[in-house]
Amino acid sequence: MAQSSTQDEARLDLKLRQLIIDRNWLELREQLSDLHAPDVADLIIALPAEEEAFVFRVLPKEFAADVFSYLPPDHQEGLIESLSNEQVRTVLEGMSPDDRTRLLEEMPAEVTRRLLATLSPDELRSARALLGYPEETAGRYMSPRYVTIRPEMTAQEALDHIRRTGRSKETLNVVYIVSAAGVLLEDIRLSSLVLADPAAKVTSIDDPPLVAVHATDDREEVLKLFEKYDRVALPVTDAQGHMLGVITVDDVLDVAEQEATEDIQKLGGMEALDAPYLNVGLFSMIRKRAGWLSALFLGEMLTATAMSYFEGEIAHAVVLALFVPLIISSGGNSGSQATSLIIRSLALRELRLRDWWRVFRREIVSGVMLGSLLGFIGFIRIVLWERLHLTEYGVHYMLVALTVWVALIGVVTFGTLAGSMLPFLLRRLNFDPATSSAPFVATLVDVTGLCIYFTVALLILHGTLL
Repeated sequence: MAQSSTQDEARLDLKLRQLIIDRNWLELREQLSDLHAPDVADLIIALPAEEEAFVFRVLPKEFAADVFSYLPPDHQEGLIESLSNEQVRTVLEGMSPDDRTRLLEEMPAEVTRRLLATLSPDELRSARALLGYPEETAGRYMSPRYVTIRPEMTAQEALDHIRRTGRSKETLNVVYIVSAAGVLLEDIRLSSLVLADPAAKVTSIDDPPLVAVHATDDREEVLKLFEKYDRVALPVTDAQGHMLGVITVDDVLDVAEQEATEDIQKLGGMEALDAPYLNVGLFSMIRKRAGWLSALFLGEMLTATAMSYFEGEIAHAVVLALFVPLIISSGGNSGSQATSLIIRSLALRELRLRDWWRVFRREIVSGVMLGSLLGFIGFIRIVLWERLHLTEYGVHYMLVALTVWVALIGVVTFGTLAGSMLPFLLRRLNFDPATSSAPFVATLVDVTGLCIYFTVALLILHGTLL
């Protein structure tokens, strides 16, 4: 079935490509109108830049606005530059307010000014109202297109009202009971309204309790509410409870993707990018990466300080220096594993701050067992290489192997504990746990790992090599 579907898509792509080559715009319009907007957007993305505008212009007006919202920012900017002001105005007014707001945020300043200049007075007021809210708040993602009913209405009157006013609204799955003063009183699912007694007051219809967000709430809080209450839409209110708009689940999916992207970038040891990779300027990219790299570099300098402190031990037993990369990389890897696991569990709310002690106990056991396993492998490798005469570790090679084994237990255990506890500490201090990135944990463990390694060496090799 999947192969057949792929073949059908390939045949359709070839057919559409031939229509573009033949400049058969009428037939192309009919074919594209039968497709879903995301599929048409994918087709436009795959076209050469000089053909994108031709294909976009043949789309029906309402459908063109829908397709435009699925295009990436760089393609949107290219189309805007190739369209007339009237065509741009038509596209913008056909887009939902929340999609239009994100477009205005992502475009360069000159393009944004041109876009705003093409809007009608009503649409301009709506765009400016949405842009007036702080970035990454619910107000930036809400749409003012929603259906309201009055509390004195019956179910039948409410349905008649929805039929008259419901066209072009963001969603009809949920309607909102709003007082004459604009205060949100309750929300009600359309299915509950349809199944209710036609003569029943809308306020008496049984439905889940109201859940709403404030326009200034952070988008992460909005995302958590959608996940917790399993809603398809949530109303947005001001501090006095007046209804301002709605946020739908498709907007929240975009938020979830952006939040996950930011966390992944922070885990990589850099500031989160505020645009797609190719849309970020070179100097902006360097600035966002240089800060963390500089901090990590300064941290790694402590490694040189630690090695200089044990310079005498290294001079007496040069063989110890051979295993420094092995020791510090094992500790860094175990710390990176632990911090990635804990950060993700905190993000999914599988763990709470109060769970830190349970995690601490689990990670001590995990660290000792993992360190023992890696140490055993290292022990066998040193002994085997010495017995096979592949490498000469000296007459005290068994003690050297034991040193590596014990040191790995200590370093891996410390790395695991540091990687698992740092996210809890940052969350307790109201910082983003993702900032305890894997490179940061690795740098911390590098320094302490050297101290643990040479301390173990002093204890085990004292009187022999040292």
